[in-house]
Amino acid sequence: MPANTPSNELENASDIEIKSILLLDDDVELADTLKELLESRNFVVTTARNGVEGLGEVMAMDFDVIICDMMMPTMPGDMFYLAVQKVKPSHCRRFLFVTGHAREPRINEFLHRADGLVLIKPVPAEELLQMISLVIQRDEHFPPPA
Repeated sequence: MPANTPSNELENASDIEIKSILLLDDDVELADTLKELLESRNFVVTTARNGVEGLGEVMAMDFDVIICDMMMPTMPGDMFYLAVQKVKPSHCRRFLFVTGHAREPRINEFLHRADGLVLIKPVPAEELLQMISLVIQRDEHFPPPA
């Protein structure tokens, strides 16, 4: 008898933990493309166009990973991070920052202080998936102090 009978497949499927991602980017086309990619890999993705929208989402739900563009209108990535730090400090190690402005001193200084994982635009799909995995591992293996 095969090892993966229909009942075994159902049991194995229930063992899979679906991860949720908050994706903040003001570039709607890019956000839609990344959302489609991530959903094809079984992530549940919520999008926000800026830090104000993102903060509302963080207040409403816990996310396993927060992919945050650094340059957004209304509330840029660094201000969003600082707001999340105040309301849900446990989420700070779940950030993956994305920027097309890697050489801007203000952004570099912030990323260094925040000890954040960073991807430079344009973001290769496989690199994005690897970094998401690193964020999840980082959060699971080094939970915040109680």
